[in-house]
Amino acid sequence: MHTDINKLFESLWSDYLAMTPSAGKVHQLLSQGETIINDHIALRTFNIEKVNLAVLAAHFESLGYVDSGDYHFEAKKLKAKHFEHPDPTQPKVFISELMVEEFSPQLQSILKGLVDQIDVAATTADNFLYSGRHWELDFTTYETLLAESEYAAWVAAFGYRANHFTVSINHLPGYSTILDVNETLKKGDFILNSAGGEVKGSADVLLEQSSTMADKIEVDFKDVQKSIPSCFYEFALRYPKADGELYTGFVAASADKIFESTNAS
Repeated sequence: MHTDINKLFESLWSDYLAMTPSAGKVHQLLSQGETIINDHIALRTFNIEKVNLAVLAAHFESLGYVDSGDYHFEAKKLKAKHFEHPDPTQPKVFISELMVEEFSPQLQSILKGLVDQIDVAATTADNFLYSGRHWELDFTTYETLLAESEYAAWVAAFGYRANHFTVSINHLPGYSTILDVNETLKKGDFILNSAGGEVKGSADVLLEQSSTMADKIEVDFKDVQKSIPSCFYEFALRYPKADGELYTGFVAASADKIFESTNAS
């Protein structure tokens, strides 16, 4: 496991840039040469013991992160937690897991077959969180998963890596509202996720979020190469709580729609 938090995030970021060619352009467009602060990253997995949420979380907990909230997405059959570091300048971490037993026997059996191919030692290795796919996958199997769960298909195709990074609008020079950020992105020809509206959340729930739709990249399957949705970039504006501190949690109803940034349709 990593002992240096900054090295871990640098490695996650370079892997994410390779998966998300547009992220570098978004970064350039919004930063105007200033540093962009990352609000949080998100990771996806299955609730199968070898690779479940706790296994991924251990990599962050060993660096001082603490469990700071639980979320349940009934329609998508997911559970999630978010983790925070005592140093508030470090990004928050959002980890979700698919409740595999709530799906068809076929999907369960495919996912167990994939996870069986992972060497258990790989799950505690320094690079696990940006190590990608550990199994063979043919395109028909990907499509079978896709028909039942967009999320399952995404993890099967991309494995272990950041699903998205998030620009903290609170720390973004020159922007005071999420609408200004969205406008700049649209002028730059980026497609925004409009599921549930381009802005998810509101000042009332202390968090507003928007995101680009995932890039499409060429992925090698066992039998073919296909262009499929990879990762996306998210933007978050946090509002102060009654005590004046910025809200640091997540809003399940909004996160539910953010998951749809990797939808293939």
